[in-house]
Amino acid sequence: MGNVMMEGKPSKPKQPQTAKYINRDLSWIEFNRRVLEEAQDGSTPLLERIKFLSIVSTNLDEFMSVRAAGLTDQVKAGYNKADFTGYTPDGLLRRIRKRTGNMVQDQYRTYRELTRTLGKEGLVFAAYDDLNASQKKQMDRYYHDIVYPVLTPMAVDQSRPFPLVHSLHLYLAVVLQKERDREDEEPYFAIVQVPSNLSRTIQVPGRSNSVKMTYIMLEDLIETHIQSLFAGYTALAVHPFRLTRNADLTLNEEGAEDLLEEIEKELRRRRWGSPVRLEAAKGIHPYALDLLKEELEIADNTFLIEGPLDLSFLMKFAATLPGFDAFRYPKLEPGYPREFEETDDLFEALRTGDMLLYHPYESFAAVDDFLEQAATDPAVMAIKMTLYRVSGNSALVQSLARAAEAGKQVTVVVELKARFDEERNIAWARKLEKAGCHVVYGLVGLKTHAKITLVVRQEEDGLRRYVHVGTGNYNGSTARLYTDIGLFTTHPDVGDDATVLFNEMTGYSTPHDWKAFGVAPADMKAKLFALIRREAEHAAAGRPARIIAKMNALSHQEMVDELYAASQAGVKIDLIVRGVCCLKPGVPGLSENITVRSIVDRFLEHSRLFSFDNGGEPQVWLSSADWMTRNLTRRIELMCPVVDLRLRDIVLQILRLSLMDNVKARQLQPNGQYVRANNALTPFRSQFEALDVVTWKQWRP
Repeated sequence: MGNVMMEGKPSKPKQPQTAKYINRDLSWIEFNRRVLEEAQDGSTPLLERIKFLSIVSTNLDEFMSVRAAGLTDQVKAGYNKADFTGYTPDGLLRRIRKRTGNMVQDQYRTYRELTRTLGKEGLVFAAYDDLNASQKKQMDRYYHDIVYPVLTPMAVDQSRPFPLVHSLHLYLAVVLQKERDREDEEPYFAIVQVPSNLSRTIQVPGRSNSVKMTYIMLEDLIETHIQSLFAGYTALAVHPFRLTRNADLTLNEEGAEDLLEEIEKELRRRRWGSPVRLEAAKGIHPYALDLLKEELEIADNTFLIEGPLDLSFLMKFAATLPGFDAFRYPKLEPGYPREFEETDDLFEALRTGDMLLYHPYESFAAVDDFLEQAATDPAVMAIKMTLYRVSGNSALVQSLARAAEAGKQVTVVVELKARFDEERNIAWARKLEKAGCHVVYGLVGLKTHAKITLVVRQEEDGLRRYVHVGTGNYNGSTARLYTDIGLFTTHPDVGDDATVLFNEMTGYSTPHDWKAFGVAPADMKAKLFALIRREAEHAAAGRPARIIAKMNALSHQEMVDELYAASQAGVKIDLIVRGVCCLKPGVPGLSENITVRSIVDRFLEHSRLFSFDNGGEPQVWLSSADWMTRNLTRRIELMCPVVDLRLRDIVLQILRLSLMDNVKARQLQPNGQYVRANNALTPFRSQFEALDVVTWKQWRP
């Protein structure tokens, strides 16, 4: 149950000549391996390890359907130009296949180890044949009552062409023989989709006097009863398979009269995206495998796996399993910010000073409550907000709808092109429009990724603007799982910039000389370059010069070069980059003053925070943008200064916590590998230190 094989033996790609950079896609594979290491870490609670194993699968699915798919398209088109890291699409694709093949092999080895450990703790994954007569009878009843009615066998022959195989869905390939046929006659072939609306894991009634909980896989139950679907035929072989298609949307925004309708069309076309990966059970019948590869037109990226395909089911299994809290992290109950807790008037609280929220340690309910009060407050004139990814039952959307129905001016910039959330965002957009909100879909050719809310309120001394800026999405669900920062402020410069930013997103407006913000694609890159170069000038003059930057990814070549130049000028640079990093730290003469660390732990590190020493007068920014080409040049992004000195110190403390981590932090080496930042000092786990209530209150005197 722990093997994976790649079909064929790809030729070994040549090493790229460029040595200054790490390739983005290979760096991503290293990140996913760090996630896998969390599943392998015996100090992590057992069911949390199961979750990490699931995340490896979902990460890899997205990588294959977007990044590998794009490279596959380039190879098919004959594009063979090397990128700035020295890799051609063909050479990079071959290396990706080799490394992901090794990773999946490691993943299933880990799966085998974890299921053995689960068995020792009373959780058993069993085969149908391992059940006793009573258990088999009950599983037979479950199959005939629940499963059988929703199954649809799809035969493939001259009158019935090969059916559409949906991306990332599980199927069974069935090789059949008529009962009267000779054994040497060509077999028949059919596929059966494993219902995605039924649980992959089915609990089996326990044996008498047994405390164990036993589960079987849905596909195994169907395979056992496959004969019920093919009367008059004998099943020679039944094996699962799964296809990954190109899921990247290709939109003609300029030619689209209605962007919403165009995206809906593309979502339908996504079902027919070109195949990029085929996963099949190891030992699959050769006739079935050859037919699948021929019909799906895929040969080079076929994985043969011993074990359940698509381990993403483990996330729901581990999260919903009752009675095993001892094998999970202790439940976190986010604190409610005392600034809001001590008053019924949130606007009054914000007038006394800016406020910082640190999720998930502080509750996202504070943002919900802010919008709810804005929706019902008669003094509020207008609400403007960007929505990129929202949760399924978003309180924010409900508040926006109520505000519009109450006659307030409500403007919502909804990003319809948020990958894999397009359908959900279309639904929210229609609901908001129906309630009377002005819904805008952003600017042509740019994704709106900035996270900002503007509330305009009529007060005794005139109009006042209340602004919330965040590093993460307005999503109450992910706010419990991601580390993010949110800033509430009434600073006049921030309010002015917020007004202009929304005017640019919703109307016609010339480029603006921003008072506080840095905005992509207009000037954020230039502003960051200026801040980095200023640190170099401070270093040259002997003044304090240091950069601490925390983000999800760093892959923009010019940005990497700017950091190299600052390092050579003597600036100490500490980068906390969770995922992709194309910069090579610690290279003599190039980057010896740069360190790069990645933290993979219980919560997804998601905040983007930038600190510049500025000769002893530190400046701190929070942002929606990673330092990637797409963020700096093809998205509407925002970075906002933290002006309040008390809040600035809190952000600096958060950054220092990450730099002190010697348990879950890994340091990037010049060769592109990561090693744990462990040392002989007392263990320090940054996320657990942030969880400490006493420490947290000390930051907020």
